[in-house]
Amino acid sequence: MVSAVELSAVSKEFVARDRRVLAIERIDLSVARNEFAAILGPSGCGKSTLLNMVAGFQRPTTGRILVDGAPVEGPDPRRGVVFQEAALFPWYTVLDNVTFGPKTRRMPAGQYRPKVAMLLELVGLRGFERYYPAELSGGMKQRVGIARVLVMEPEVLLMDEPFGSLDAQTRSVMQELLLSVWERQHQTVLFITHDIEEALLLADSVSVMTARPGRIKARIVVDLPRPRPFEVTTSPRFNELKRQVLALVREESLRAATRVEPGGSLE
Repeated sequence: MVSAVELSAVSKEFVARDRRVLAIERIDLSVARNEFAAILGPSGCGKSTLLNMVAGFQRPTTGRILVDGAPVEGPDPRRGVVFQEAALFPWYTVLDNVTFGPKTRRMPAGQYRPKVAMLLELVGLRGFERYYPAELSGGMKQRVGIARVLVMEPEVLLMDEPFGSLDAQTRSVMQELLLSVWERQHQTVLFITHDIEEALLLADSVSVMTARPGRIKARIVVDLPRPRPFEVTTSPRFNELKRQVLALVREESLRAATRVEPGGSLE
């Protein structure tokens, strides 16, 4: 069976301050169709670079990226991206932001309006259609951002620390919201995070990256039952998985913190 996302020997090199920096080195990663896959790793390990290459915003220096068996040549609406900041149009209402994509693609209103109404209900924004971003909380803005991506019905959902800027309580609510949406939609998800508990709560698998140059150190199968309520975070199996992942991430974080860069300075 063809994987939804397939990275084969993918490396990415940047030029910075007249020297070459190898950000990612020979990554092999396979994400099955309908899988919720999380990526964890120390700061600067290349998590966002990996996601940007799958999105088509950047090209790998070497290697190959396939989505549904086809090479990634650039951005594509079949791959929806949710960033840490919702980046809404401030002069558009909630409804206008969510319908921007379908309107741009000249989809008939009768085709997208029922989907928009369903998504606004699903993400808890019914009744806020005429509000502007300045009138919304951070969590509500992210809900708009998620609805705006989902209305385009992407085959793959790419999420780059989408809840990283939210307070703990709002983040917890958004995690449960995303779980409920995914359990209904079952899209393939590639989710970047630095939060171990978040990764284990949401994902089917957690891939831990090494310190730069980023490689896949380990892939952990999250064998917690679904549907997955928030209470699972107190279960013995959850804590066992958390200890396992924490040890892997901590080892790489310590390695990153003590690495000496060219010129003798610490990273």
